[in-house]
Amino acid sequence: MINLKVNLCGITIDNPIIPASGIFGYGYEFADYYDINCLGTFSFKGTTREARFGNPQPRIAEYDYGVLNATGLENPGVDAVIAEELPLLKKVFHKPVMANISGFSIDEYVEVAEKISAEKQVGWLEVNISCPNVHGGGMAYGTDPKAAAEVTAAVRKVTKKPIILKLSPNVTDITEIAKACEDAGADGLSLINTVMGMRIDLHRRAPLLANTTGGMSGPGIFPLALRMVWQVYKAVRIPIVGVGGIDNARGVIEMMMAGATAVQVGAANLVDPYVCPNIIKELPAVMKGLRINDINEIIGAAHGSDMHHSGNIAHGN
Repeated sequence: MINLKVNLCGITIDNPIIPASGIFGYGYEFADYYDINCLGTFSFKGTTREARFGNPQPRIAEYDYGVLNATGLENPGVDAVIAEELPLLKKVFHKPVMANISGFSIDEYVEVAEKISAEKQVGWLEVNISCPNVHGGGMAYGTDPKAAAEVTAAVRKVTKKPIILKLSPNVTDITEIAKACEDAGADGLSLINTVMGMRIDLHRRAPLLANTTGGMSGPGIFPLALRMVWQVYKAVRIPIVGVGGIDNARGVIEMMMAGATAVQVGAANLVDPYVCPNIIKELPAVMKGLRINDINEIIGAAHGSDMHHSGNIAHGN
């Protein structure tokens, strides 16, 4: 019998597949395609205190191995999410959901965290300190260890629910930020968020995106994400959610061998709305072929005897 269950920060999920924030809306849009209860969980759209309309159009551009987006945290604001989105979600999703929150000040992070963690459906708070598409918010905290620790500590004070800090790859040393978050009370880390990039419109001789730059996602960033998960796994003792360019079962296993306890699938959902259920279906056969019976045995397995973690105790397995 193949076991796909993993323990993510004290909550057991049926499998490690989690659609990433921003791609999956508030879940019910995808519930029209398939029963989203097959997922481990999902991370809903980044939520801020006030409603945000996001950046001007155009805000999506393609590149050969993925997409660039400069959406800019478009969302209806935390009160509307609680009043309107979560009741709709409750009808189609019967598991704890991951709430992705963002802010432009410590006070905003705290207020949003406090309100959203009072909701029964919310299992984890994914605290986004890494959005590259908003000026002066999010990523300003994710590129400085002290600021990252400050957000972590402030959110930690107002919720008993597990908090997972979402880290930016747009830094010199991601392990420094990871350790600062762990020391300040983070229960887990998710990495990476998108990498800064841009495209130019040859006819207009100007940047393609209205925002000039955007976040790169898709298969093109997988090796970078994998390298960062590998480094962070050696530096911390808390669970990691690996994100960046995953679009098949083998990618999931590779990311977990690098040190992830669970993975998030982002851009691939735009290409194929069925990608997550397909990965969940494929996993047992791919595991069997690699002689893996329990997915937990591969967390950090590529580190061999060099494993920083004592067993996987810190990873809740």
